[in-house]
Amino acid sequence: MTNLFSEQVVKILERKLNFPKKLIPLHEPSFSNKEYKYLKECIDSTFVSSVGKFVDLFESKMVKFTGAKYSIAVVNGTAAIHAGLKIIGVKNGSEVLTPSLTFAGATNAITYCQAIPHFIDSEQVTLGVDPKKLRKYLEKITIFRNKKCINKTTGKSIDAMIITHLYGHPCNMQELLRVSKDFNVPILEDAAEAIGSYYKKKHVGTFGQVGVVSFNGNKPITTGGGGIILTNSQKIANEARHLTTTAKIPHLWEHRYKEIGYNYRMPNINAALGLAQLENLPKILKNKRDIFREYDKEFKKIDGVYLKKEPKNCKSNYWLNTLILNKHKKKQRLDILRKSNQRNIMTRACWMPMHRFPHFKKFPKMNLDIADQIYETAITIPSSPNLLKIFK
Repeated sequence: MTNLFSEQVVKILERKLNFPKKLIPLHEPSFSNKEYKYLKECIDSTFVSSVGKFVDLFESKMVKFTGAKYSIAVVNGTAAIHAGLKIIGVKNGSEVLTPSLTFAGATNAITYCQAIPHFIDSEQVTLGVDPKKLRKYLEKITIFRNKKCINKTTGKSIDAMIITHLYGHPCNMQELLRVSKDFNVPILEDAAEAIGSYYKKKHVGTFGQVGVVSFNGNKPITTGGGGIILTNSQKIANEARHLTTTAKIPHLWEHRYKEIGYNYRMPNINAALGLAQLENLPKILKNKRDIFREYDKEFKKIDGVYLKKEPKNCKSNYWLNTLILNKHKKKQRLDILRKSNQRNIMTRACWMPMHRFPHFKKFPKMNLDIADQIYETAITIPSSPNLLKIFK
């Protein structure tokens, strides 16, 4: 028996994407001639590894674009989170508050520090951490000891909080910063998906002690594989650069180290690709906003589903446009996913909440009913910046 609602949703996608004969990816990069030019220049220079002018140029352009005082380019977003957590003081055996509704990289990075993920809930408005619910939860489960926030149940210190700007939609940073200050828990902003997104005209990733952006191949701009650490602290920037360069002490001919470091620096050849992408970012962001508007016009015509819109006082990059089904239609999510993929339209479920995975079930968590609800009702749809060329 045909499900009329799911068929209606898929037909809108099919029609908008001009009845694709081959697979339409969820998100693919958009390249111009600059990428070839810069890559050739990089190869001709022979400086293709972690030293070269393109790394320096990419970092300086990221500072200019985001408004952060410092940026340190690394191999991927997960490495950036790992290094960032270490730098802001996450210790072996401590807890890190982190949304359950997020990509696995952030949670994995906590475990790399031998720390404990402590899962917190999200809100429907932003898809990010719910500051009001988090405040009430921390008031109930924590005490202060020597100015440290301590989980009364476990006796562990809460050393950091990760907040994620999911799918490029900014979190409620004003309230989350207040929670951070009141409970003395530093923020690491996971802006991996949010290059070009703003909260009250300030670029995300520049509010917390450390911010992180990803340049994976499926992000708005790409370096192939890559990420960046953003900070407004010179001390943190210096430590990040040191730690991600194997903690090597500068010397003309000796290899000397004072601690365990990480070989996380971005290669020059990746930065060359990223620099060209960054120069084209304004056009990419405009296209992505136009794509949102095109989709939004269509999905407003049917009941039971809406396209996630940027929160108030925010500007989203609309990395992945996301359909949200109402509670009466959520059982049809799987049918929509199945039908669309069968018709050459790549759609995906929202990130599965981390607390649902067997290897994370043992870790502490608050009530996560909204994270579960979002997961059960959300579908991401094709959002590549070049889609306007095929839209009907």
